[in-house]
Amino acid sequence: MYRVDLNCDLGESFGAYTIGVDEDILPFLTSANIACGFHGGDPSVMRKTVQLALQNKVAIGAHPGFPDLIGFGRRNMDVSPQEVYDMVVYQIGALAGFVKSEGGTMQHVKPHGALYNMAAKKQDFAEAIARAVYKVDPSLILFGLSGSELVSAGEKIGLTTAHEVFADRTYQMDGTLTPRTQSNALITDDEQAVSQVVRMIKEGKVLSQQGKDIVIQADTVCIHGDGSHALIFARLIRQFLEKSNIDLQAVGAK
Repeated sequence: MYRVDLNCDLGESFGAYTIGVDEDILPFLTSANIACGFHGGDPSVMRKTVQLALQNKVAIGAHPGFPDLIGFGRRNMDVSPQEVYDMVVYQIGALAGFVKSEGGTMQHVKPHGALYNMAAKKQDFAEAIARAVYKVDPSLILFGLSGSELVSAGEKIGLTTAHEVFADRTYQMDGTLTPRTQSNALITDDEQAVSQVVRMIKEGKVLSQQGKDIVIQADTVCIHGDGSHALIFARLIRQFLEKSNIDLQAVGAK
């Protein structure tokens, strides 16, 4: 039987927490990536999202990003690898405090947005993130784009890693995600998203925007929590995977 984790980026709002998409989507997930206050989220939102994840028995991960609230962490920043290390350690520590105070344990770390995409290709950024995760807690699992420098850096330092694929994004021939600045970057069709996910899991392939298949490894599937189709995608993908005899479990589940 095939096995996969279904994750989503959550806790990215501010101030008074609005019970809505985050609460609705959690029952369909096996892992949640919770924003740590740099690109989204704040202390109150972090605490409440942790509580919701624990109530739904969803594995928790830190979702560190660049300190760019206005750009939602999706703009590249000219920072050094040491600065990347420092900001990732800081954000993991912040979320870990809330997880521990609520009686939970943290499963993984998944960088956000531009930090994630830059680390997919920049070896020095990838190594800085992997080192930060390892130094804070070597038992944490590092999520990275399938086949990326980030996954390689995690494996090299001795972390357990998870190759991540995307339900709602298109791919380029080099295995990277199509930049959001391009009109064809996002998948909004339900059937297309579901079929792409199933093929990535069962065949280990995805069709690039250049019309050729690329090899991919699907340990965990991401649905973007801020996407307009997030809840629909999560429900449909979960239902279809279960019907296809694909076991849904958090990556750290024994």
